[in-house]
This record gives sequence, structure tokens and C-alpha cells, in this order.
Amino acid sequence: MKIKTSQLGLLLCTSLILSYIESQIPFPFAVPGMKLGLPNMAIVMVLYLFGWKEALLINASRILLSGFMFGSLFGILFSLSGALISGFIMILVKHFDLFSIKGTSICGGVSHNVGQLLVAAFIVKTSGIMYYTPALMIAGLITGLLIGIIAEAVIPVVKKTIR
Repeated sequence: MKIKTSQLGLLLCTSLILSYIESQIPFPFAVPGMKLGLPNMAIVMVLYLFGWKEALLINASRILLSGFMFGSLFGILFSLSGALISGFIMILVKHFDLFSIKGTSICGGVSHNVGQLLVAAFIVKTSGIMYYTPALMIAGLITGLLIGIIAEAVIPVVKKTIR
């Protein structure tokens, strides 16, 4: 139990470091708040290495901690909304073995953006925000694929060290 706790702690720290790195990268595209989703690499790894409960716990912890350290209350709200939807979708995709790790990560990236768009539309009380949908879907697809490729390459190496 102690070993699993320390391993999850290391993956939480990894996701926080990736959150910090991501917060330092200027992303000058047309969509406000668009990010690469680097911390999701650790979340995908937790999902495949430990399971869905641990992935949800690490993701929620990462969002709250990084939100308080590097963001704001609105940032936490948007991140949690995207994380809940993407977490649920990735859990379902993995459970039913619909795609590879890359496909699961892509589903997570796209659904994360959908969750954030829905919350943004609710907050600003307009559907005009949906104008950003195509750009965010493409971004979720590309970043989800890249994160999936990296996670798929790293997971076998990490498995050797945790078991």
C-alpha cells in the first residue's frame, strides 16, 4: 500500500510539474484559454497503470492544487468541468476496450474541450461561445494524439519500475 501511495504521489507531482510548465507556455491562438493538456499525460498513465478511481483522484487533486498555485477559481471550475467529462469518457472507452491508449487520450482531449465549452456557454449565457468548437475539437484531437503517443511509449517503462 505504501508503495502504491508513493507511486501515485509521484504521478501527482508529475502532473503538477506539467501544469506549471504548461502555464508558462504562451499559446497565442484564437481561442482564449486554450492549452496543450500536458498534465493529462500523467492522468492517462494513472488510468492505465492503476485504474479509474486512482485516475479520478489524481486528476481532481491536480486540478485543485494547480488551480490554487497557478490559476484561479474560474480556472478550477473550467478544469473540473472538462476533467469530469473527459475522465468519464476515458474510463468508458478503456473499460469497453474501444481504442488504444492513443484513442482513449484523443477521446479525453476532445471531450475535455466539450465540457469546458458547455460550462463557458452556461456562464456567459450565450451559445455564441460554440463558435470555438471546431478549433477546440481539432486541438483536442491533435494534443490528445500526442499525449497518447507519449503515454503509450512511457507506460511500459514505468510498469517495469512499479511492479
